[in-house]
Amino acid sequence: MPIDFLAGAVGLILTLLVFSYLIGDNPLFRLATYLFIGVSSGYAAAAIWHYVLIPKLFNPLRSNDPAQLILAVIPFILCFTLFAKLLPRISWIGNFAMAILAGVGAATAIGGAMLGTLIPQSLAAMDMFDLRGLDTAQAFARLVQGAIMLVGTVATLGYFQFSAGRAPDGTPKRNIFFEGVAWLGKVFIAITFGALFAGVYMAALTAMIERLSSMINFIRQLAGI
Repeated sequence: MPIDFLAGAVGLILTLLVFSYLIGDNPLFRLATYLFIGVSSGYAAAAIWHYVLIPKLFNPLRSNDPAQLILAVIPFILCFTLFAKLLPRISWIGNFAMAILAGVGAATAIGGAMLGTLIPQSLAAMDMFDLRGLDTAQAFARLVQGAIMLVGTVATLGYFQFSAGRAPDGTPKRNIFFEGVAWLGKVFIAITFGALFAGVYMAALTAMIERLSSMINFIRQLAGI
């Protein structure tokens, strides 16, 4: 089919452009990068327009409900004041909107870290010590796993304990207990980063295999093999 052929040809050409980076940075690779950035930006702009601005801003402005109208007008005014940042003389007008964005963003990040990472990780570490309904071998294995998870969680949190005393020469120094906990936390962090990088490389390798397989199949189809 023409559409399938066109899609396969475009995919083959873009894949070859990206693989051209193996011989060094070149205009072909930059062209593929610019296309990827442009398509991603266009998709993001379209998604924001259709799923954020229209339903959350423009539709409520046409509403007859005063409450929805007020809730839509206030963000519209704050968004409009952000354009003042383009002009240095009146850039202060957008400071209030920027302060709201920064405050809400920080609160969202902290709340997400607490509710999405810290609290679930702590509960998971404690739940590992629930041995109800397990036989001796299962209970022992669960205790070992729970101990490793608990030690890793505590040691990793201890690594980010930055309050320290002062050595005789004036340099910051933690006591030997926290130094040991921080060192153990560093080991767990290194293991975690290693596992994450391994996952990233495996995903990249899987994507490369899929691209190579797609190229081979397209070439075979083109050659009638």
